[in-house]
Amino acid sequence: MNDTRQAGSRFGTGPLSRAMALVYSLLVVELLLVLTTLPGLVPLFLLDRHASNLPLVALCALPLGPALSAALYALRHHRPDLTELSPATLFWRGYRANARGVLAIWLPWLAWLTIVALNLSYFGAAGVPGWWRVPLLLVALGVTLWGVNALVITSLFSFRIRDVARLAMHFLGHTPGVTLGNACLLVVAAGVIWVSSEAVLGLLGSVLTLALLRNCRPLVSKVEEEFTA
Repeated sequence: MNDTRQAGSRFGTGPLSRAMALVYSLLVVELLLVLTTLPGLVPLFLLDRHASNLPLVALCALPLGPALSAALYALRHHRPDLTELSPATLFWRGYRANARGVLAIWLPWLAWLTIVALNLSYFGAAGVPGWWRVPLLLVALGVTLWGVNALVITSLFSFRIRDVARLAMHFLGHTPGVTLGNACLLVVAAGVIWVSSEAVLGLLGSVLTLALLRNCRPLVSKVEEEFTA
């Protein structure tokens, strides 16, 4: 009887079970990511890769913010026990809880990136010196990394929007390893799009979200230690 109870208590908690639980959660989160971003993905695939379509690309990317936030929330609260898996419930809970706050960050972030991208695309027509591309690229990179930090913070914590913006900026310099890791993930994502398509990147969405979450562990820990009760 004791052996039976011990075996039952161990069920779903071994290494293989934890791996299966993670794979299952990733598959469910991936499916929900595709489902919630479908209104933007379909027209995005129909657009030509031309600078004039950048505002439309930004519009298509609007559903991506709340979807990524929900995926971060679900994977953050993932339980590695096969008997306690509920990734879909966690995803929708995060989606409902964070959608408004995420869009408050996501909308101006997309708008700013679109303006910078348009300036870079039509740089020659502006008649400004060529070296101005360098500061513009640095601004685009900085804004993107700030947006990633803000997305993670607003997905996992309940702060006011202005506090999220300040914390995202603060941790760009105070967690350099996280900033560098996020930059590498952005390079990987851009490389996937460059050599294949947005569709392939979409199929890797849950995996990249998990990589982002794990890379941001130091940032999340510092927020918990220094800015939450």
